[in-house]
Amino acid sequence: MSVRSLRALCLTSFFIADVRDGLGPFLGIFLTERHWAPDDVGLLMTVGGLAGLLATLPAGFITDTSRNKRAVLALLCLMITASTLLLWFSQQTGIVAISQIVTGICAAFVGPLITGITLGLTGQRGFSAQMGKNEAFNHAGNFVTALMAGGIAWFWGVGGIFLLMTCTTLLTLCALLAIRNKDIDNNAARGLASSEPQAVPGFAVLIKNRALFITGLTLLLFHLANAALLPMLSMRIAAAPATMNPGLFAAATVIISQAVMIPVAIWVSGRIERYGYWRLILLALLIMPVRAALAASTDAPLMMVPVQIMDGLAAGILGVVVPSFIVVLLRGSGHINAGQSVVMLMQGGGAAMSPALTGAIAGYYSFATAFEVLSAIAVAALLLWWCCAERAYETYEAG
Repeated sequence: MSVRSLRALCLTSFFIADVRDGLGPFLGIFLTERHWAPDDVGLLMTVGGLAGLLATLPAGFITDTSRNKRAVLALLCLMITASTLLLWFSQQTGIVAISQIVTGICAAFVGPLITGITLGLTGQRGFSAQMGKNEAFNHAGNFVTALMAGGIAWFWGVGGIFLLMTCTTLLTLCALLAIRNKDIDNNAARGLASSEPQAVPGFAVLIKNRALFITGLTLLLFHLANAALLPMLSMRIAAAPATMNPGLFAAATVIISQAVMIPVAIWVSGRIERYGYWRLILLALLIMPVRAALAASTDAPLMMVPVQIMDGLAAGILGVVVPSFIVVLLRGSGHINAGQSVVMLMQGGGAAMSPALTGAIAGYYSFATAFEVLSAIAVAALLLWWCCAERAYETYEAG
């Protein structure tokens, strides 16, 4: 286990936070300020999400078989940045659609690649601890860049975010170069026990794993409720009479949640053995219905403080526990990153549908009604996990 490569991986996680999602929460504001309607913005976000959805399974398979994960990740970062910069020059529907499609496809690879590199460097024994560090650095990166983005949006407008993203892309590439490719055990990165050649089981091992399916379905419902909440909060501010700078508001929402995620990710990585995967995921699911209900209760800008604190708690837990849980479920299968992609496909389906669903409800009814629907969906995710997940995992362990 190379200390240099692990430190470089942490730096990669820090800088890539601002690269992976393109404009992220600023996209809705950027397009709203250019007279896009909420339902049109939601539809374009859904197009990008669906493109990423189609790329999710190939991303896991490619990660499992790739012998140079660093190079693949570097190429994807360059493609995301180039496609996002297109928006600065044109906001025509076709250009925005192409930008979101490319960003969605490339972003689908980032999670499995980071997981694969981490597992290849640490092996299964050190994976949870390193994932906690990865997530902490990732959230810290989001926190720092959100602070910078807020200042840029305040002084120069949302357009300045494009320059910030370009700079973080260059820093991401430098961090990736510091990871030694020879330190990554590509067999360990896919869940095999050693670097010696081994027979890899068929993909049927994924289909037969009921606990994996229930985890994915639960996260599908969670992200159907969660994905559009922050963009809709920002769009509600942008569409309302001037109360505060929309770009500053979007930056503040990110800063609050990321500040909470940093200590949560570190805390969770050291508590998995004590509390178990089922209880920690249940805790994250309990938070989401309350968060959506709070967003529905008032349109006061300051309400985003408790709303985003709750977002930080839930995301900080899931970001560490879910990948670690899948590594345990699929140990020895040779398809850990493909399994990660199966779950990401399902949760991505929820995330892709969320903006269009919420945008349509907000357009025809109100933002408050949209948030109420999100709360109901989050309750469904909670009930599914409570009723089915623990028994499925116990059955898997007994088998």
